[in-house]
Amino acid sequence: MVFDIGSCEGEDSIRYAKLFPNASIFSFEPLPKNQDLIVQNIIRYNAANVRLFKMALSNYEGWQNLHVSSGHPNNEADNINWDFGNKSSSLLEPDNVLDTIKWLKFETIIPVYTTTLRNIVIENKIDVIDFIHMDVQGAELLVLTGAGNHIENIKAIWLEIAEIPLYNTQPLRRDVEQFMMNNKFKLIKTEIENGVGDQLYINTRFYRTSRFFGIQRFKRVKPVTG
Repeated sequence: MVFDIGSCEGEDSIRYAKLFPNASIFSFEPLPKNQDLIVQNIIRYNAANVRLFKMALSNYEGWQNLHVSSGHPNNEADNINWDFGNKSSSLLEPDNVLDTIKWLKFETIIPVYTTTLRNIVIENKIDVIDFIHMDVQGAELLVLTGAGNHIENIKAIWLEIAEIPLYNTQPLRRDVEQFMMNNKFKLIKTEIENGVGDQLYINTRFYRTSRFFGIQRFKRVKPVTG
C-alpha cells in the first residue's frame, strides 16, 4: 500500500504503480486541473492499480482554502511544454516562497474538500501503509497529525522540509524532525539545497536497522528555484 499525497500530475503514482504492480496506489490531489491530468496518465500508462482521491489530506474533515500556484520561469510558457506553476499550491498562505521562486504567482484561492489519514485508513480498512510519498507544500504536519494513532502503522515516509517558512505557519525542519522522533520514526536520509529539501524516515516499530530499500537512490529531483 503506497500513498502519494499531493500527487500533482500523478507522475510518482504512475512510477510506484510500475515498480510495485501488486500494490495499491492511493493518489491524493485537490486541484481539479491536476486531477484531469492524473486520470489521463492512469489511462495512458495503464496504471490500473492507481486510485485517485479528488481531495486534500489535512488534520480535519471539511472544506479549506487552497492557494493555487501558477507562473513560468521568464514567462516562456509558450516555448516549453511543461507546467512549472502547478506544483506549489498549498493549504497554507504563501510566504517566503514568493521570494525564493520569483516567477511563481498565487492569484487564485479555491475551496477544496479535505479529510484525514485516519478517516481514509478506517474507511478503506487499511491495516498498514507501506510507504507515504508526500509533497504538500508546508502542510506535512497537518497531514501527519490527521493520522492520529494510525501513524504507528505507517512503515516509511518521504516528505519535504524547509529551513525558512516558504508558507505561512509552515513547520520548519527542526519541527518536523522533532515530531517524527516523538512518533518513533528514524531519519534515514536528508537532501537539502538552498534551504529546501526532502527527508526519508522509517518507522522503528517495523525496522530495527538503517538498511532500507532504495536508500542509495534517494535524490531530490524537483526544482526549487527559478
